[in-house]
Amino acid sequence: MPTVTYLDHAASSPTLPEATAAMVAQLGAAVANPSGSHTAARSARRVVDDARDTVAKVLGVESGEITWTSGGTEADNLAIFGTGRGAADAVCCSAIEHAAVLTPVEYLGGRTVAVGSAGLVDLDALADTLDTSTRLVSVMAVNNEVGTIQPIEAIAEVIRARAPQAAFHVDAVQGLGWLDLAAVSSVADALSISAHKVGGPQGIGALWVRRGVALVPRALGGGQERGLRSGTVPVALVAGAAAAIEVTAARREATVARVARLRDRLAEGLAEAVDGLSETGVVGADRRHKVAGNLHVRIAGVEGEALLFLLDAAGIAVSAAAACSSGAIGASHVLAAMGIVDDEPTASVRFSFGHSSTDEDVDHVLDVLPAVVARLRRTGS
Repeated sequence: MPTVTYLDHAASSPTLPEATAAMVAQLGAAVANPSGSHTAARSARRVVDDARDTVAKVLGVESGEITWTSGGTEADNLAIFGTGRGAADAVCCSAIEHAAVLTPVEYLGGRTVAVGSAGLVDLDALADTLDTSTRLVSVMAVNNEVGTIQPIEAIAEVIRARAPQAAFHVDAVQGLGWLDLAAVSSVADALSISAHKVGGPQGIGALWVRRGVALVPRALGGGQERGLRSGTVPVALVAGAAAAIEVTAARREATVARVARLRDRLAEGLAEAVDGLSETGVVGADRRHKVAGNLHVRIAGVEGEALLFLLDAAGIAVSAAAACSSGAIGASHVLAAMGIVDDEPTASVRFSFGHSSTDEDVDHVLDVLPAVVARLRRTGS
């Protein structure tokens, strides 16, 4: 297999060696159910509880407020269905949420709040949407497609002023590697994360819910996780998740600085080499309200599917948008909500960086993508 330039960390980030080692240590031990009462079970439960303590420290919350889930989607669903059930219009979210939030909100008959051209929530529109019937507001910390960082503190202030009875849930899945989530949790009531976005294993995530916020369980059975999420806790996955999250938090500032330089070099190089290329969600060259790991561009006169196919053939792994369903390229609800509508074929490409990204990755894209775009425009494919 040729070496792959992997720039799809927002979909899933390669597993960190520390996470692999933590999982192997558990898989090589006597496998026991952490819900049991014998010695081996108690040992497994200590691993789970220690991991919970580790994640709680990173999030700046109490460990007893964290519930393990199968990932970000389950965590989002548990927060929305668990706290937002009630009358129609009891829940609302931004119009650019991940489907794991947007779909449950729509299912419950909730409302969506408009965003501006940069993908930032319209605070006036949010204020107009909220009233005394609102039970839950959900806004993602970082958009998974274009990388916009939402003004979480300002959003929290609007909620407190207009709907103080409502819980504030933050989908922080894309923010875990880039933001100080302790600052986010200080103004929120619930927060979702997923380990595989930061080099942890797939299939494990967590939901934090502030003590005192009532949460109705979605999975009933053995009563694990304080009755909020029944099912045997996967000890090895939990250990791997905690290791990845701990390492990521410790290296966050250095990683942000290093990756921002890579992202900016790629953005500037592509802007110079490819006519008709525009960067999404920025004003001029100001990227301060975007995470370092995201570069979303649109290239006029090129079909997105053909572009991604040729990039993949050249060993460059990127996405058109969110990699959360079938892999097919469809219309982006995020771009539509931002008011971006194209009159001609336009390819949208998300380059997302992470812990393994290098200068060589940027060099490879700058070497390949301009030639691929020229070929597609020349052939009309």
